[in-house]
Amino acid sequence: MRIISGKYKGRRLIAPKKLPVRPTTDMAKEGLFNILNNRYYLDELRVLDLFSGTGNISFEFASRGTEDIIAVDGFAGCVQFISKTAQELGFSITPIKSDVFKYLQRTPEKFNLVFADPPYDFETTQFLNIADLVFQNELLLEDGLLIIEHSDQTDLSEHEHFTESRKYGGSIFSFFE
Repeated sequence: MRIISGKYKGRRLIAPKKLPVRPTTDMAKEGLFNILNNRYYLDELRVLDLFSGTGNISFEFASRGTEDIIAVDGFAGCVQFISKTAQELGFSITPIKSDVFKYLQRTPEKFNLVFADPPYDFETTQFLNIADLVFQNELLLEDGLLIIEHSDQTDLSEHEHFTESRKYGGSIFSFFE
């Protein structure tokens, strides 16, 4: 895993092999951040990273100046790795061990950007449930954005808040507003 840009551009992070993760590829991450750079000042965002795994997306935001990041994952090893790495790099990432769906139901916080990278083998209804919970619980600030990463086998375009999708290799980012 590599940080693509910002303060730690080119820095490689080695996550423990035992983590149950599938990090976003560099190509997909670069495409995503090109879109976000044209839309936001990254240093002004409040970001929620769901199913954060190795923290790949959180670290990329932090390297680019985002200082308000919450990373949620249900696996203790992932949360420990994010916490340790964020501390070593001086990033202000708050890792939380929680079931993502329960977290979405109870958090009172609001965000400019919510990024979710659930397991690709989720049922379509589980992906859509993420979007439903974000919008039902009004977790996005004005002009906020939800991005869900999924495989090209999943279609989320029927959701009422869906606006577009972008494909990078076998990964798709679906955008919701």
